[in-house]
Amino acid sequence: MATSCAPVHVHRPSTVTSTDYDVVVIGAGCAGLGAALVLGRCRRRVLVCDGGAPRNAPSSGVHAFLSRDGIKPQELLRISREQLEPYPAVIIRPGKVTTVSVESHGFTLTAESETGRPATITTRKLLLATGVDDELPPVDGMRELWGQGVLHCPYCHGWEVQDKALAVYGRGKTVAGLALLISRWSRDVIVCTDGPSGVSANARRRLQAHGIGIREEPIARLQGNRRGDLKCIMFKNGEELERDALFVHPHQHQRGTLAEQLGCRTTSKGAVWTNKYLQTSVRGVYAAGDMTPGSQQALIAAAEGTQAGIFLNERLTKEDCF
Repeated sequence: MATSCAPVHVHRPSTVTSTDYDVVVIGAGCAGLGAALVLGRCRRRVLVCDGGAPRNAPSSGVHAFLSRDGIKPQELLRISREQLEPYPAVIIRPGKVTTVSVESHGFTLTAESETGRPATITTRKLLLATGVDDELPPVDGMRELWGQGVLHCPYCHGWEVQDKALAVYGRGKTVAGLALLISRWSRDVIVCTDGPSGVSANARRRLQAHGIGIREEPIARLQGNRRGDLKCIMFKNGEELERDALFVHPHQHQRGTLAEQLGCRTTSKGAVWTNKYLQTSVRGVYAAGDMTPGSQQALIAAAEGTQAGIFLNERLTKEDCF
C-alpha cells in the first residue's frame, strides 16, 4: 500500500472539477476498508482516514464472519489492509478529520497530519464509516470486562457461552426481549435490573414461562478475573450471584460529529439515515457500517461498505460520462 499521501492520478474528463481525491473514506474499520477495496479496483483515487481503534477492539474474536470466524479484530484489519496493497490509488493515513465543509467541487476537509499540523483535503464524494461508541452502564467492572465477560451480541458471542450461567442487564421491555433471545443459548438465564425492573406483568409471565428469574437489587460491582472473565455479580446488600457472562444492550452515540456538522438527517435512535443507495440526506455524503440503521456485525459492515463503494463509483461515473 502506498505510504505517501500524494494522490495517484487517473484520467478524468476535463469537465470534472479537480480535487485531491474522488472519495475520502472516514473510518478504517470493516465498512471503510470494504468500500476502499471496491473503489481501488475501480481505479478511484481514495483516501482512508484512520481515526483509531475500532469498536470491537476489546473483543476476543470476530464471530459469524464467513471464512474468518473467530479471528482477532486487529488481525482481520491487518489482512484487510494487506489486501489493499495492490491498489496504488488507495491511501490509508492515520489521523482524525476535524472539520468538513460543502463546496462547489464537493467537500473540503481538515484533518490531523502525521506532523501534527492540520492538512486540508478536497474530495468529490465523502463516505462516513466512523461507527458508534457504546455508553456502558456506570457499574464498577463493566468497562473492565467489556468484550470478554460483558457482551452485547448473542449472534457474535452466544456460542462461546452456551449452556453457561448467564445474566442479562437492563430494564423494561428491552431487557425482557434480550433475555428471551439469550435463552436460546442457555437455560440458566437471570435478568439483573440494578433497581426497579420496569418489566410489565405480561413480560414477567413470559420470562417465568421460560425459567428466567429477575433480580432487582442494586448492583455494587461485577467481579472478574485477570483474563476478563466474569465470575459473579455483587449486589449492594452483600449477596453474590455467580455468573459466567453478562449480556447488555448499551445506549450508543455517534463516534464523531461530522454527520452533525454536515447536517445529516438521523433516526429517532440516533443512527445516520441513508436511502437505498446508502446516501445520506446531504448530497454527495454516504454512510455505511454501525453508524447506520440495522444490525451491527462486522460482516454486515463490510458488506455495506462494499455496496457503498459500488454506489459511489456509479455516481462518479455518471458525473464523468454524462
